[in-house]
Amino acid sequence: MANCKYCGKEISWLRDNKKYTPVDQNGDVHECEEFKNSRKKTKTLKATDLSPEEIARYEANINRKKK
Repeated sequence: MANCKYCGKEISWLRDNKKYTPVDQNGDVHECEEFKNSRKKTKTLKATDLSPEEIARYEANINRKKK
């Protein structure tokens, strides 16, 4: 058994085709508020938030890492 890294409850994983779903001990799909709240905290960037120079710098760094 595994533990949820957000709320600490004991869960198991159910494989459905190529997707893994967390399942509680009673068989219900595990959905905790801590996980939902953590998703709200992620920062999103829009293309209009960055200048063309910053975008070019990011692209150059990504291409340099690939080589």
